Amino acid sequence: MEIRPTARSRGAAGRVALLVELLAVLPPLCCRAAPERLRYAIPEELSRGSLVGPLARDVGLSPAEMPVRRLRIVSGDEKQYFSLGADNGNLLVNERIDREGICGDVSPCVLSLEVVVENLFNIYHVSVAIQDINDNAPHFDREFVAIEMIESTPPGTRFPLDSSRDPDIGANSLQNYQLTPSPLFSLVVKESPDGRKHAELLLEKNLDREKQRNHQLILTAVDGGDPVRSGTAQIKIDVTDANDNPPLFTKEIYKIRLLENLPEGSLAFQVKATDSDEGTNADITYCFSHIANSARQTFSLDPKTGDVKITGPLDYEDVKYYEATVEGKDGGGLSAHAKVHIDIIDVNDNAPSLTLLPILNPVPEDSVPSTVIAVINVRDRDSGDNGEVTCNIDGDLPFRLAESSENTYKLVIESSLDREKISAYNITITARDHGSPALSSRAALALEVSDVNDNAPVFEEAAYSAYVAENNEAGAPVLRVHARDADAGANGRVSYWLAGEGAAAPYVSVEARSGAVYAQRSFDYEQCREFAVAVRAQDGGAPARSATATVRVFVLDRNDNAPRVLWPAAASGAASGGAGAVPFEVVPRSAEAGYLVAKVVAVDADAGRNAWLSYELVQALEPGLFRVGLHSGEVRTARAVSERDAAKQRLVAVVKDHGQPALSATATLHVVLAESLQEALPELSEQPAAAASPAELQFSLVLALALLSALFLLSVALAVLSRLRRAGPPAVLRCLDAQRFSSAGPAVPADFCEGTLPSSYNLRVAPGRAVAEGAWLLPPARLPSLAAEDLLSGEPSGKPSPSSSAGPGEPSDDPGAPQVCKPTASSEPLLTSHECTRF
Repeated sequence: MEIRPTARSRGAAGRVALLVELLAVLPPLCCRAAPERLRYAIPEELSRGSLVGPLARDVGLSPAEMPVRRLRIVSGDEKQYFSLGADNGNLLVNERIDREGICGDVSPCVLSLEVVVENLFNIYHVSVAIQDINDNAPHFDREFVAIEMIESTPPGTRFPLDSSRDPDIGANSLQNYQLTPSPLFSLVVKESPDGRKHAELLLEKNLDREKQRNHQLILTAVDGGDPVRSGTAQIKIDVTDANDNPPLFTKEIYKIRLLENLPEGSLAFQVKATDSDEGTNADITYCFSHIANSARQTFSLDPKTGDVKITGPLDYEDVKYYEATVEGKDGGGLSAHAKVHIDIIDVNDNAPSLTLLPILNPVPEDSVPSTVIAVINVRDRDSGDNGEVTCNIDGDLPFRLAESSENTYKLVIESSLDREKISAYNITITARDHGSPALSSRAALALEVSDVNDNAPVFEEAAYSAYVAENNEAGAPVLRVHARDADAGANGRVSYWLAGEGAAAPYVSVEARSGAVYAQRSFDYEQCREFAVAVRAQDGGAPARSATATVRVFVLDRNDNAPRVLWPAAASGAASGGAGAVPFEVVPRSAEAGYLVAKVVAVDADAGRNAWLSYELVQALEPGLFRVGLHSGEVRTARAVSERDAAKQRLVAVVKDHGQPALSATATLHVVLAESLQEALPELSEQPAAAASPAELQFSLVLALALLSALFLLSVALAVLSRLRRAGPPAVLRCLDAQRFSSAGPAVPADFCEGTLPSSYNLRVAPGRAVAEGAWLLPPARLPSLAAEDLLSGEPSGKPSPSSSAGPGEPSDDPGAPQVCKPTASSEPLLTSHECTRF
């Protein structure tokens, strides 16, 4: 960046201007040698948005790199004098820059700031020299100056005049004074060692008060700017009588050092002058003849005693020194002047200030150590040790401060982060100076740790169990599985589904969001008692993580199956319209009480108490003649049969289970009271209604003959079997003891061991009748086998057998352990093997 100043050189002012020009030109040249230190120079009072320099180009950034590298200003003075162009990265003026307000008389006036280039992280130090322009005219503190001169004042006497002040520097500052022409007075301009110019009024000739009592002069102060600016003051000279001894100060220059923390009202110093005259000519009064406005507001001078007191706050950081001229005037009008230099001494009254710029917030939890989190800029307005600052992080945190430059630190990661343990950090940075006592300040950074998918879902239980009553509605809730994921956001959002395509998969479904498991169909305890499915939980991270849990569903039995009567079977009519055959039991009239008439056989497909059956006689022609066993279903005579009893008896028994509510079925049994079959045949041929047709009569006769033949053959077979039983079972029957059924043969399902068929019984079926189709079921694989003796045991009909009754005991309480099953075709239970006599 090339700067071409055009200031004119005039003597010493020209040399100062040349020095300023060199300072303005040198920084850009230095920038090329040291790319980390950039220097620019601009004139003051530039408008907002004016170009300071191509900062992005000077740090090596192209316009295409700007969005990625992110060039930013991270530190500077308290006011933001500069900003960055959003499109080109140029350094621009952000607000009005007044060199005199910022630096005062200090030259050169330099503003420093720091910029950060991210990706990769670099810090650049930028210095901007503010060049003076002639924007201030010289001005006097007093526009009207009154001077008293005794008429006896000899020619050649000099009277100091108020000095003009020009905030500009160099050639733009005060260069000369001019006085309106006068025969009695002339102007003498003197230059002090610090380069300041002072005007003195020189008396050229003797005064004559009688001729002219006062004189009016105009003093003009001009600067060296282009165009020239000036300021004026009117001087009024009053001529008084003679006073031959002027006051004399004890010091020509008073040098005072004051601490900046002195309270208001304190005595700062005292000036003292003496006068050899007597009377009123020796009475001296004091005043400030030349003092800046800032000093006038800070100090007050007692006109009688010369005491100077502090009337305003002292601040080393704002004003480091003051200058003033004190005038002592006696009663005769003679005066003397003394210079006062006041130096302000710094005390540690300013705490360090922290400026914190976050670079990475939130920070991913997998960030590597040494990753830059933020940039901290530290400043202390004090000087010396009072301005030396040390920064530290409060507490034991996985971060550290790395010093980047004199006033800049980088906050970096020191050890690994884990969001699941600590998701946020409140980082407090303390800056402490080296003053006595030390002052400190703190800055806090709320740092969030962002999540990465480093945790898989975890189920609350590895295996779930659910109990569902059968006959449930499709879509009914079974249970809810829940998995937790320590991650956050999508990484912790868990979804569910069934894992695998097992045989039980069609039974249930899983809602993806809630983990609720619903039944897909109605369950049937008689078909499937339990099943298991695997549920997978997966988060929404990339890559996704998952876990699996087992859900085991146990189907509970309900009393949804009524007892089914196997014997006596209900009669059914012939397809051709003929009458159906009805089973009859023949009971001799000589039967005593307890005679076994028949056994009602019923089964219940349910399990447990729902399959416990009880029997009750609900209808009989002779209510007191017969009874039925509560749990055995055996129909016996309750008393001896008498001749008065009707020959034909119709008994109706109800079979109930123990479910809630209980279900029942009825069985109808026809009994004929006769001593022999021949005696019973007429009763069997009779119809309760009108006379039978010839076809029905013929069928009854054939049936009776078949029953008689079957009875004879069965009697012979029973006699043979009775002998075989005493001698032990033959070899062919011993084979049945190991396994009486083939894998496909009939057997009793496991449910029937729960009290459905508690004991063996005698079964009588009409000749030619078969058990109804579908009354036999395939056996379960775990059905225990029965011995051949049990298969063939039983007592012949026609004799009382009280020992064959099951008795009043309850059925077995063990319903059998539930088994995991696969769906199979429905099958009905088969009748257990019992001794049967068919007529």
